[in-house]
Amino acid sequence: MTRYIVARVLWLGPVLLGVSLLVFGIMKLMPGDVARALVGTDGTAEDVAAMRQTLGLDQPVYVQYGRFLGRLVRLDLGNSAVTKRPVTTEIASRIRPTADLAGAALAIALVLGLLSGVVSATLQYTVWDSLATLVSLVGISMPIFWLGLMLMLLFSVRLGWLPSTGAGTPAQLVLPALTLGSASTAIIARQTRSSLLEVLRQDYVRTARAKGLRGRAVLLRHALPNALIPTVTVVGLQVGYLLGGSVLTETVFARPGLGRLLVDSIESRDIAVVQGTIMLFAAIFVVINLLVDLLYLRLDPRIRYD
Repeated sequence: MTRYIVARVLWLGPVLLGVSLLVFGIMKLMPGDVARALVGTDGTAEDVAAMRQTLGLDQPVYVQYGRFLGRLVRLDLGNSAVTKRPVTTEIASRIRPTADLAGAALAIALVLGLLSGVVSATLQYTVWDSLATLVSLVGISMPIFWLGLMLMLLFSVRLGWLPSTGAGTPAQLVLPALTLGSASTAIIARQTRSSLLEVLRQDYVRTARAKGLRGRAVLLRHALPNALIPTVTVVGLQVGYLLGGSVLTETVFARPGLGRLLVDSIESRDIAVVQGTIMLFAAIFVVINLLVDLLYLRLDPRIRYD
């Protein structure tokens, strides 16, 4: 077990190295002149040349990547070309709204998704099963930005129950969290239903019922823990989806989080902030995947990592 954890932690380095190379390459392939975009249309050729030198864009590509990688190892993401503040400061000031949004969306997805999946599996081919299936399909199919606008139109404009923009209060978190968690709720519900139906057909479940155990005890003690193993994998993957979905959600609801920071930085061609934000998302995603693998041991003691 210890050897597996050490190996996985050591693998984080190559994975993040690949992500850094990919992010750096995409930034280089973006059309247009970054220095000209930052200087503006009124800037002279001398201003553009000075900006290129300040950003290190006058150096060869491999030198630029080496400098970026060296700063990354030291956890120095450079300075924002727009605000002149350290990128770490810019990111730190935006983490809280995104963490609140992703956490609330994940909580909604877990509660509603697991509950819907269990009800759908235990009441297979009933009205509740059909209703849960229909709601799940709708949740997966609806784009985030469209759902956010519809919820905003209904609960903010028409009914006036909830605020449509901003961050800082629980009321301002409700609509964005429902919007972001809708697709994850549907995916978790479908996976839970599929896994639980398969487990309920196993011999040990029929044996438990034959011994006289009540249906709730069979479900909670024998069936559900084994059915949750594939669901845990899906939940871990949904963390990455929630981070990516925060870009659209925070843009629609004007939340000052990392997603909004990423969009604004792309529009202003602030490369350092874009690279730093994406690297943070990648680091969170790989760490969550490691935690999911370790959680398997709690759910099923038969699993061993050699």
